[in-house]
Amino acid sequence: MEGVTTGRPAGAGRSLWRAWGAAVSSLALLVLAWQGLAWLAGDPRLMPPPAVVAARLLEEAGGELPFHLGVTLARVAAAFALAMSLGSAVGIVMGRFAGLDRLAGPWLVFFLNLPALVTIVLCYIWIGLDETAAVVAVAINKIPNVAVTLREGARALDPRLDAMARVYGVPFGRRLRHVVLPQLYPYLAAAARSGLALVWKIVLVVELLGRPHGVGFQIATFFQFFDVAGILAYALAFVAVVQAIEWLLLQPLERVANRWRGST
Repeated sequence: MEGVTTGRPAGAGRSLWRAWGAAVSSLALLVLAWQGLAWLAGDPRLMPPPAVVAARLLEEAGGELPFHLGVTLARVAAAFALAMSLGSAVGIVMGRFAGLDRLAGPWLVFFLNLPALVTIVLCYIWIGLDETAAVVAVAINKIPNVAVTLREGARALDPRLDAMARVYGVPFGRRLRHVVLPQLYPYLAAAARSGLALVWKIVLVVELLGRPHGVGFQIATFFQFFDVAGILAYALAFVAVVQAIEWLLLQPLERVANRWRGST
């Protein structure tokens, strides 16, 4: 028994080191490919090498980058929370009630195929060039994706567990917390991971079109001066933060959800 209990952590540790090693190797290959492209381009203004962008990133980090990055992340968080809460509610209701699903299904398809640019422009026209319009525009583009994912999760709920909870008189709140939500965790995790990737991209477009600060605004400013190094520096900073959220928060949550799924 002792050999079994001590072997599992060691195996888990080796798997973790292999995963980190693969990630570092992949990033190293990306940097080498970037350096090769910069060499082939022959013009550091059009394709600056990694060293130049890294130096620019350090320079911007001591200037306005933290402010603009913080503003963008605040918009991402607000739009993400709004989209996840409303989209999850809509998806669960549609998945549990077939009649409502048939009625609202075409609406969902319509909003899934509505271009993000159209939604952003209309929100700025109807609401105004303010933070509310920016957050609402991003959330509207993400809510249908969350709803589709959670609708499938609601359809996959085990009716026997719900029936058993009703027989034993479990209150609705406890039934929701201990019976329904654990079955929906994998779908919530999948919606959150895909949602984060979509939301931050749309936020940059929203900032580029109508906000006076943020990463998207700065990228638009750098574009006017053909400052490729500045564009890449801001893009790398934001990608690094979003990737850290993915590795440190969303992936562990997804592993926990899948572990519960596999144990049933």
